Amino acid sequence: MAQAQQTRESSALSSCEAYFEKVNSRKKLPQPLQETLTTAFARIPVSSFPQVPAGKVIEIQADTTVADAVKVLSECNILSAPVINPDAATSMNWRERYLGIIDYSAIVLWVLETAEVAAVALSASTATAVGLGAGAVGALGALAVGVTGPAAVAGLTVAAVGAAVAGGVAADQASGGDAPAAADNLGKEFYKVILQEEPFKSTTVSLVQCCLYIQRVKSIVKSYRWAPFIPVATDSSMLSVLLLLSKYRLRNVPVIEPGNPELQNYITQSAVVGGLEGCKGRDWFDCIAARPISDMGLPFMSSNEVISIQNDDLVLEAFKRMRDNHVGGLPVVEGPSKKIVGNVSIRDIRHLLLKPELFSNFRQLTVEDFISTVVSTGQEIGRVTTPITCKVDSTLGSVIQCLATKRVHRIYIVDENEVTGVITLRDVISCFIFEPPNFFDNYFGFSVKEMLNK
Repeated sequence: MAQAQQTRESSALSSCEAYFEKVNSRKKLPQPLQETLTTAFARIPVSSFPQVPAGKVIEIQADTTVADAVKVLSECNILSAPVINPDAATSMNWRERYLGIIDYSAIVLWVLETAEVAAVALSASTATAVGLGAGAVGALGALAVGVTGPAAVAGLTVAAVGAAVAGGVAADQASGGDAPAAADNLGKEFYKVILQEEPFKSTTVSLVQCCLYIQRVKSIVKSYRWAPFIPVATDSSMLSVLLLLSKYRLRNVPVIEPGNPELQNYITQSAVVGGLEGCKGRDWFDCIAARPISDMGLPFMSSNEVISIQNDDLVLEAFKRMRDNHVGGLPVVEGPSKKIVGNVSIRDIRHLLLKPELFSNFRQLTVEDFISTVVSTGQEIGRVTTPITCKVDSTLGSVIQCLATKRVHRIYIVDENEVTGVITLRDVISCFIFEPPNFFDNYFGFSVKEMLNK
């Protein structure tokens, strides 16, 4: 058991080490300047970093429905939020008070797996065909239709499967349809459940209804952990935050005041890059910002490492590709020349969830159709779908300004409209710092190592 735990820790931390080692081998910022900047960030306390807008960290209760969580994230224009345990809301221990962080990454994983589970079940013509026993429930029912992983413990019951097969699918067949068609036309039922405000009163409960209606934020946070909850103290250094956001690949860092479990701040990659952009006019920043990105060693990712999606691929495939590669966005390309024609990011899943009437047949929706529908209905025209690009001779300052002012998480490097590289917020942060010897053990310690490997 101990050996398995050590293996998991070694795997996760090795991934972080590999990323940062590659960055350090490719970046070209002079070592003396890196040392000066690293030392300076180590002296800046976290308490000096600007507060989140309105000075209030947005938090989500663990028993909130997934649909309501998506609405909160969308309305507040944020990618993630800490999840509060309602049973420990008054606890002075942050480990008890906060269960984790809910973000679009976790929601994407859940949506994809739920859709896949439902499609499998609805493609079977009878309960017997998928090997269901009337007394089996929960994980056994999920395994009966070939589902493993988090969905297998999501509360999927055989009774629901039986109802879906014997009721909804049988009715569809009776009207001249078939089971695969029922699976392909899953959209309306999917959205009807996830966005409902009152319990279903229908006597026939489908598989999709059962799976989605019971899901709360708490279960997603436990099952899909792309964003571990790792806070720093107000008297910690900004170097700790920058390393967590770059080398240790977090998207956000909660800030807690010693002795007070309530969050004081919530520092994101976007906020840090916005802070760097605000340093314009200072000698140390201007001398770096004036250089071409190639002088910095950017992009750290080579052209053959860029992950893209063809415009005629399914939009669900785009989200799967983000999931499988742990990236937050993809350039949308066209044809064998891979001409960039758009962009799709992980936060775009909210359009599928919040505007179900636009995407009734979401399992057959192409990336191009998804983008066209979003644009034609005026849903944040430009920002969602337009790829932000630059040339290899662009200055670092112009890239930082673009990322900060346009509030995007990546900028694509193009050569005659073909994507040759990508620069992310994490890459920009990594440009400025390195990790001093033994810094992780001295300032983070075992507890952070444990959280990173959960």
